[in-house]
Amino acid sequence: MELLRMVSQGILLEQFSLAIVVILVVLAAATAGQQSDWSKRCGDVDVPFPFAMDDKTYLDDTFLITCNTSLNPPKAFLGESNIEVTNISVDEGELSVMHFIAKDCYIKSGNRTLGNRPSIQFSKYTISSTKNKFYAIGCDTYALVQDAESEERYATGCISFCGNKTTSFASESCSGAGCCKATIADGHKNVTVLLNSYYNHSQLLESNPCSYAFVTDETKFNSPNNTSFKDLESTEKLPMVINWAIGNERKQLHLQNNSECVDVHDGSGDYRCRCLTGFEGNPYYLHGCRDIDECKLPANPCGPGVCENLQGTWKCISCPKGYTIANNGTACNESSIIPGDRSRKVLFITLEKKGEQIEKKFFEQNGGLALQQKLYSSSGRRQSHGTTQIFSEEELKKATNNYHASRVVGEGGCGIVYKGTLPNNKVVAIKKSKFGAHKVNEQFINEVVMLLQINHRNVVKLLGCCLETEVPLLVSEFISNGTVFEHIHNKGQGYSPLPWELRLKIATDTAGALAYLHSATSTPIIHRDVKTGNILLDESFTAKVSDFGASRLIPLDQTQLSTVVQGTLGYLDPEYMQTSQLTEKSDVYSFGVVLAELLTGKKAWCLRRPENERNLAKFFVSSMKDDRLLEIIDDDIIIEGNVEELKYVASIAKRCLQIKSQERPNMREVAMDLEGLLRSSTEIHEWEKAYRYTQENEYFAYEGALRSICN
Repeated sequence: MELLRMVSQGILLEQFSLAIVVILVVLAAATAGQQSDWSKRCGDVDVPFPFAMDDKTYLDDTFLITCNTSLNPPKAFLGESNIEVTNISVDEGELSVMHFIAKDCYIKSGNRTLGNRPSIQFSKYTISSTKNKFYAIGCDTYALVQDAESEERYATGCISFCGNKTTSFASESCSGAGCCKATIADGHKNVTVLLNSYYNHSQLLESNPCSYAFVTDETKFNSPNNTSFKDLESTEKLPMVINWAIGNERKQLHLQNNSECVDVHDGSGDYRCRCLTGFEGNPYYLHGCRDIDECKLPANPCGPGVCENLQGTWKCISCPKGYTIANNGTACNESSIIPGDRSRKVLFITLEKKGEQIEKKFFEQNGGLALQQKLYSSSGRRQSHGTTQIFSEEELKKATNNYHASRVVGEGGCGIVYKGTLPNNKVVAIKKSKFGAHKVNEQFINEVVMLLQINHRNVVKLLGCCLETEVPLLVSEFISNGTVFEHIHNKGQGYSPLPWELRLKIATDTAGALAYLHSATSTPIIHRDVKTGNILLDESFTAKVSDFGASRLIPLDQTQLSTVVQGTLGYLDPEYMQTSQLTEKSDVYSFGVVLAELLTGKKAWCLRRPENERNLAKFFVSSMKDDRLLEIIDDDIIIEGNVEELKYVASIAKRCLQIKSQERPNMREVAMDLEGLLRSSTEIHEWEKAYRYTQENEYFAYEGALRSICN
């Protein structure tokens, strides 16, 4: 019996031990399951679902994270790539990854000692345009970021210059002096950073032998003033933010009622999920969104009252004396009595009245009264040039069908241009700035008045403006035959090749207009953005200089202005970029690029060309130096008998493209040379003979000045 009792106790003990083991296994499994609901860690990085570090638990191979445990601390990498991941955000749908910096370094001989072209490509992730910015650092630096892999090829960039004693920069301002930045386009999966210099840092070797460029998280690159260039020498990578989403994988998710998935609106059809308001956690996992107990938050939503938590929300059960339950039971507000009549008067101000008040506010803010007085006082002069007009906002809305997308005829860095039809059936161009309001002072009003008085056949005529909007709108004559850029570079897309005789006439027209702006107005005007895209053509192919968005007036007692570098890559005067000193010769350089473009048919800047040919101005001058001009001339314009004309215009272009501004001619000299050539040409078409420039001195006859609102 005793033996039987001992055997029985042993069996019970064994069963009890087995039960304990089973319970521990279940608890361990439950704990492991609970952990997999949220995330695992690789070093300092949380790896939440749908990401995972093994192929059994991630949503698909897009979300694989490889953890390199041989490093100390361990580091996370995207899939099987060498792209390091430093943060994964479920709430924002973002990854932070490390990306290489582009570096461009030189020694005294002018030889490059270091140069790289970092590139990063993703199959599904997109590079965040809201969190990242493109930066270029250096004193002799031009940099580009491009996506040449996608169907919508894209490139942007910036230029940075500074003096030979500059040794630091500030990324907070980053306005072009030692540091510049640019916004990148949305939706791109690939970027390549290109970096170069104009002078091989030859004048800056001691203070700044290197340039740097990179795409990085703007919030992680806010350097204070006087950050040394050398701080970037030892930096290999910087963080960049990329966006992630889910596609067909959504069908594999078992989402619950307290989460939702929304379209990311980038055309991919992908989704991003989130917990509903009042819940927090991981929306990609079953039961991943948990209720937030608002009543336990440091700031009690009921204030001094009693709070009760509910699923996804809360309610205030009671409020102390002097308070009443408000906001549908979610707050305790102090008791107060608002006189009914007074509140109704405030509440029922009509929308029409509000609209009138806003229009009046903007009209006064934009100097409308001052402009009216100026126009009235100069009415005698204006009558000789035609009537100018201050348009109402309502008039321009009607003219453009409320700025309908079908009325957009052009879009540039400064604004959008709409085609409008006035009540008298006159067709006009209406320019609407992209930028926010700016202070409109008396100087601006004076310059608008002078702009309205300009009446040159080769300058787009400003007809009036609207001051009832936050940013003034400009109304000008409508030019219907496109731009010189379109006619040269879009051959076969509705544009016929421009013959040489017509190109020579366009060059002469444009030179005359710029000479007029520089020397025939009461206050000289620098256009500042001369390019083929800003030269319009009417039905008779008469050139019209347009888009004075970057223009500056030069007071008579000054020969130059100090400004932030502004213009279009490929046309910018290198001396202006280096010194920030704007002169009339800056327009001369840009016009030299236009001449080179007319002669060669090549774009001013093109990344697809070999490196030594990307900058047309440099390539054009070097080709002339090597006696290879005829090799680069556009085949469409070389005909028997005009080679000497081509060489003559090329020599003018070369003079305009001199690096030192004092070695360039002025625009009046250029205009006279081109007009003399046009007159002496033996192959002028009949319509050109009729033209014959009967108004030969027109561009020295008028007075006026100019400045646009888009600065």
